Amino acid sequence: MTNQSIDPFFRRLFIVVAIVVAMVLLYLMMPVIVPFVFAFVLAYLFNPLVKRLSKYIKRWIAIIVVYSTITLSMVMLLWWLIPTLWHQLQAAWDYLPQLLTWYNEVVREWFASNSRIRLPELESKGFSETLVEYMQSNYKFEDASTMMSQILASSMNFINNAGLIVLVPILTFYFLFNWDQRLHTWKMAIPAPYCKKVIQIAQECDRALMAFIKGQLLVMVLLGAIYAVQLQLIGLELGLIIGMVAGIASFVPYLGFGIGFVAAIIACLFQFGLDWTYLSLIVGAFLIGQAAEGYILQPLLLGDKIGLSPLWVIFSVLAGASLLGFVGMLIALPVSAVLNVLFRHFYVHYQTTDFYKGRKQLALFEK
Repeated sequence: MTNQSIDPFFRRLFIVVAIVVAMVLLYLMMPVIVPFVFAFVLAYLFNPLVKRLSKYIKRWIAIIVVYSTITLSMVMLLWWLIPTLWHQLQAAWDYLPQLLTWYNEVVREWFASNSRIRLPELESKGFSETLVEYMQSNYKFEDASTMMSQILASSMNFINNAGLIVLVPILTFYFLFNWDQRLHTWKMAIPAPYCKKVIQIAQECDRALMAFIKGQLLVMVLLGAIYAVQLQLIGLELGLIIGMVAGIASFVPYLGFGIGFVAAIIACLFQFGLDWTYLSLIVGAFLIGQAAEGYILQPLLLGDKIGLSPLWVIFSVLAGASLLGFVGMLIALPVSAVLNVLFRHFYVHYQTTDFYKGRKQLALFEK
């Protein structure tokens, strides 16, 4: 018998079709895959703590203890935070008439005196009328059945999303429970000649990620406290919520500063009007926060854990935002930390090649 070989064209065509089908299936299953991804990330974050506790108690008990501690901490935080935030949100709503008065008496008069622009006068009741007109023009329902079907569809989407949210802690538990066995399985799947090097690279990526996450969380908390304390001492009634939001948003470089600064300026205009003393104090508070973040918090808590220069940090954030939007901004620095580790190993390997040493050229450049 003669061996029949598959034509190379059909072999390549089959590979391309298989890749396309796999990508389409992956896209269609994305709503199912996303909870597993979130659960894996949470398991990765909680595993060090569970691993330490499992030295003294059974692993499943350690997972329950971690879950209970996190839940209790969040409940206590919300118990203190929600009334405070509600009070400050009510204060922000009370500032609306003052803003309208400032706009009508200061902004409109300035434009009328210094330019030909005539801005319209705003009144409080105009906002409700504008809202009703917007709803009527953008959300038209032909009849009651159409409206009910829309509400039902929205309710079903909410139920599905809530179900996925409830599913994440359960998946996280199973990821944590079999974490070591799963890592061992993955380790055994690595080809023996490359196993040692792959494990070394994975351990370096793990150290870089964990150092970045721990340091960044501390930076967020401390920076939020610095902003909140300064704004409260200035007398800004919304200082607490603005400071906390600025601290949380500082996970993305320069985003926390931008959001907090703009929000604080607007709140200052609401509360104090165009008072240059208070505006200068708020500007000084955010400059102090930026100096503390750049020269104290990040060098002490993050240092060179990521190994990226400020130029690469800015480029990573912008590239992440361009590719994946807000999610890309969030994951830009962790992904860059991993890529930095991979690039270092690639560069070390490149320096050992014959091409780098000048002993051999690529086939493309050979005569």
